[in-house]
Amino acid sequence: MNLEQIDKEYVLHTYNRNYVNFTRGENATLFDENGKNYIDFSSGIGVVSCGHGNPRIAEAISKQAKSILHISNLFLIEPQAKLAKKIVELSGYDMRCFFANSGAEANEGAIKIARKFGEIDGEPKRYKIITLENSFHGRTITALKATGQEKMHAYFGPFPDGFVHAKTVDDVLSLIDDHTVAVMVELVQGEGGVTPLDVQKVQKLAQELKKLNILLIIDEVQTGVYRTGEFLTSNLYGITPDVVTLAKGLGGGVPIGCVMTTLKDIFKAGDHGSTFGGNYLVTTAGLEALDILTEEYESGVLGKTMIYFQEKLKEIASSYENLFHKELGVGMMRALELKDSANLPVIIKKSFESGLIVLRAGTDRIRFLPPLTISKEEIDEGFKRLKDALNTL
Repeated sequence: MNLEQIDKEYVLHTYNRNYVNFTRGENATLFDENGKNYIDFSSGIGVVSCGHGNPRIAEAISKQAKSILHISNLFLIEPQAKLAKKIVELSGYDMRCFFANSGAEANEGAIKIARKFGEIDGEPKRYKIITLENSFHGRTITALKATGQEKMHAYFGPFPDGFVHAKTVDDVLSLIDDHTVAVMVELVQGEGGVTPLDVQKVQKLAQELKKLNILLIIDEVQTGVYRTGEFLTSNLYGITPDVVTLAKGLGGGVPIGCVMTTLKDIFKAGDHGSTFGGNYLVTTAGLEALDILTEEYESGVLGKTMIYFQEKLKEIASSYENLFHKELGVGMMRALELKDSANLPVIIKKSFESGLIVLRAGTDRIRFLPPLTISKEEIDEGFKRLKDALNTL
């Protein structure tokens, strides 16, 4: 049996896989088993923030693996404590962190924080959480119900109660009742179409929620860790959330999630936990990833890279007006909106054949989430390949 046959025989079919076998990567360039190279404008769906094969992350992981990988959260974990401190300091918020293994788990933690906040003497006095239509918050049963996409609720029920989906930010306040405890939003919807929320509307919502003693949870699983230009997109929007969730780019490629909150004493021992969360391996990788990205940010290199990438994207949108309405997004979380959604799978396929990896978002958008360390040469080559793909249509 070849590798594709083995995968099809023994792995559950939850993805429409492209059966290419990548064997190594260098920053934003991947190589398959035949030596063909691909420019990666996806970074593993926003995960490989520091690029493939980053030598500093590889060295940090290797060094840690030779001493301790895991001991459980029953003991002090040095890199975990240091990573929590670094995240809080970079955020500028007065918070504490809990580490999990994914964005969905981080969002589960946020939901539990909100529900605990809404309890009085152990009774669920307030429990409802408002989210937005077209949002995406993860694939656990609860995070799936929090997701504001009806197609995600077709199976796996019955789902937990207590989630209300607002059509827009403008509609949130009208949906609040005596049982509402929190509002959870992505400031730039990722899976929902790379759609940034209006800054002034978000600021106004944050102010109103504070008056009502309702928590504001910001899902930064995809937008966090410099993806949109600042450490958190919350910083970019000028708000102070009560709860923030992180994952994806935080570990530079290893599985990690984090929920941080101003409610520092909301949990007591035993209220929440994770066997693997925040272990030596992932938090060591996270510390190195944040060092690398903070250097990129503070040197101004990251800002210049983002501007250059956006300029190239605008050039594509204007050169192919027959295909695209516009480019949209923030920082290195961007998209091209298609005039005809039927072209979406075609362009993704043609791009791959040209040696370029891009993603889909929503029903009519091509999504771009390149490594934040991508070079100018890789950007140029990637857009050259995108033009090659578009010219075949």
